[in-house]
Amino acid sequence: MTFSKILIANRGEIACRVIRTARKLGYQTVAVYSDADRDAPHVALADEAVHIGASPAAESYLRFDALLDAARKTGADALHPGYGFLSENAAFAQACADANVVFIGPPASAIEAMGDKALAKRRMLGAGVPCAPGYLGADQSDAVLIAEAEKLGFPLLVKAVAGGGGRGMRLVRHFNELQQGIDGARREATSAFGDGTLMLERLIDNGRHIEIQVFADAHGNAVYLGERDCTAQRRRQKVIEEAPSPVVSPAMREAMGKDAVAAALAVGYRGAGTVEFIVDDQLKHYFLEMNTRLQVEHPVTECITGFDLVEWQLQVAAGDPLPARQEDITLTGHAIEARLYVEDPYTAFAPQTGKVLWWQPERALHGGVRVDDGISQGSVVSPYYDPMVAKVIVHGRDRNDAIRRLRAALANAPLLGLKNNGRFLSALVDHPAFRKAEMTTTLIDQWLEQGEPLLQAPVATDDAWRVAAVAFAMQHGKNPVKGWRADSVAAFGFTLQCADLTRPVRVRPDRAGGVAVRLEGTTVQARVITFQDGVLRFELDGVLQTAIAVVAGADLHLAWAGYSHVFTEVSAFPNADALKDASKARSPVAGKVTQVLVAAGDAVQDGQQLVCVEAMKMEMWLCAEASGSVKVLHVKAGEQVESGAVLVELELTTTKEA
Repeated sequence: MTFSKILIANRGEIACRVIRTARKLGYQTVAVYSDADRDAPHVALADEAVHIGASPAAESYLRFDALLDAARKTGADALHPGYGFLSENAAFAQACADANVVFIGPPASAIEAMGDKALAKRRMLGAGVPCAPGYLGADQSDAVLIAEAEKLGFPLLVKAVAGGGGRGMRLVRHFNELQQGIDGARREATSAFGDGTLMLERLIDNGRHIEIQVFADAHGNAVYLGERDCTAQRRRQKVIEEAPSPVVSPAMREAMGKDAVAAALAVGYRGAGTVEFIVDDQLKHYFLEMNTRLQVEHPVTECITGFDLVEWQLQVAAGDPLPARQEDITLTGHAIEARLYVEDPYTAFAPQTGKVLWWQPERALHGGVRVDDGISQGSVVSPYYDPMVAKVIVHGRDRNDAIRRLRAALANAPLLGLKNNGRFLSALVDHPAFRKAEMTTTLIDQWLEQGEPLLQAPVATDDAWRVAAVAFAMQHGKNPVKGWRADSVAAFGFTLQCADLTRPVRVRPDRAGGVAVRLEGTTVQARVITFQDGVLRFELDGVLQTAIAVVAGADLHLAWAGYSHVFTEVSAFPNADALKDASKARSPVAGKVTQVLVAAGDAVQDGQQLVCVEAMKMEMWLCAEASGSVKVLHVKAGEQVESGAVLVELELTTTKEA
């Protein structure tokens, strides 16, 4: 089965990853894009690109007709679905086959068999693969789900039978959380996959998430390529993945690998797939599901095996046999992947949108470091898609070596302009729980509830304030690089704010061509060497250093010494709209309103849920910050809103103390 031009039915880092291998092998590539992605990197990277619709995925990336029409227009005779979107949609795989377009993935029958998690679990039980107890019934009434949940006991998972990536999944620890979990999972699954069917599964508490990479061809061959440990998760979505797992022995690897291969062969699988297991504290494994696609975390498997898995996909899709036998596959070293999300880990992982002010990952590309990304400096991150914008992958000789390389890479490739989890990732892999391989799938969520220091925003050091002061002074024309004259310029004083702290600073030129920075009674000498294109090279208290400093309006985005902070020059005349006002409930992010629980005239209590906004695969509730009544309701369910938009106005009866 031959083909020469591949349409990639995806976006962002996924599309970029596939395009790079396809072009390396001599295939022509076609990108598709929505309104929001018109200027995205994957569009420029491909040989051709076709506009397929509006920004919401349902109006573009999930449209069979638009994607197949793009293939027809460009003469693409193959289609790679990437991972996510339609990659596990059996109907789409069949539609490609009907249009004589090679679907680079498993046959529709295999997707259908494993795409329904309940059906897949039944097959595994029939094949003797251990599975966690659960409810897989066709009766989806709330009454039956609640009754079955009580039989299983708590904690348990309410899961969508379709899709993946943590969507349509709710962890329920107590009976009084069950109805909310059922409603939330069903609503999210219907929105994401068009199928609100649910299943229940007894939670293996304190478990590890370990998955096996499998590959099969059309000639009856199937292999496993080791395991990946994806235990570090927040809200059932992966944060860090590594290969091999620090807790898996060779014997356990072989047992899990054989189970995974048997699962693939049982459904006539072809191409790349992942069989996911939950492993309990006794290291017993239980089947979770099979993802009938390449996974986000596949690079760590590529690192330790030396194989390009996208290249394998293209070879298998062309009808070639697998390029390696099981005995040819060996694992070398240790690899870790960190998912860079534009979300704030210090405010319950709230997603962020906006402009990328600084992103130069090539500064980190050395010593076994790889960065897969789908953004560029100047890109705008919209609320329509996943908050993951890049992956930082490292390969070391052992686990400690890989951790060290990853922390260095994250420090060398900061993302500025949007709050992100870069510093959190660096701290996480250095945390004793990770170092000792004691993570569980729910530990980060437990930390969030317990106030773990790892999830508290780092405080800027005094030296970071001084560096920011020098950078701000230069922006005001007080440029030490050009040479200040000490006898002609008085000390330049201003007030800076970082997080909730406000401090006055003074910068005074000296006769040696440097500056004296005074911060709350202490003065330190500094000298700027160069400040060009955001790179600030300076000497502070006799030590030469480098920082990234980007000014946007009144804000300075500073990355230095492994930390990133935003400093704001405080105006003497603050914007009244920026002041905290409990009478105006504003959207925390740009997104879509999914629920409105109040109407004009309703009485509300402090902390009461008002409106739910969904952005980047996450639902966020806007709550009243004081008691009162609804004066004006500005939105209804289904509307798109901007970050900071006033959604509800309240007539207050009480005010919250500061």
